[in-house]
Amino acid sequence: MTAARTPLPEFDDEMVTTRRLLARVPGERGAWKPHPRSFPLGHLAQLVAWMPGWIASTLREPALDLATAPGYGLERTDALLAEFDRNVDAAREALAEASEAELARPWSLVHGPRVLWTAPKGLVVRVHLNHLIHHRGQLSVYLRLNDVPLPPIYGPTADERA
Repeated sequence: MTAARTPLPEFDDEMVTTRRLLARVPGERGAWKPHPRSFPLGHLAQLVAWMPGWIASTLREPALDLATAPGYGLERTDALLAEFDRNVDAAREALAEASEAELARPWSLVHGPRVLWTAPKGLVVRVHLNHLIHHRGQLSVYLRLNDVPLPPIYGPTADERA
């Protein structure tokens, strides 16, 4: 198995788990925050829905310009799931097609003309997956604080034993 293909089984497992959690987001609570300086629930859910798409764009583009990134909104859960599914499909396709040479190419995070970070695409893909898992963890806390039963993530939860 090449390094380009190594993350596919892990990616698939993590996306199934992430979708199960995202499906439980109560759309009517999108503006809710656990603290005044925290991200609203709806924005966090939108970020989680977008993040698999970052993997696809990293593998297909040389950079991401934060100056042109879209802003957050509050969307219905079904719209978030549709966006997530599109992004997962695009990421999986890009991962399956990625060559060793492409994974070694540099990718940059920029803000207009300013370069914020540059690393090999293979490393950036791993960082994006870890970043998604981190925000999924935050989302599970937000849901718990809203009395939403949590699905299994890496094993049973207090809400679901199987």
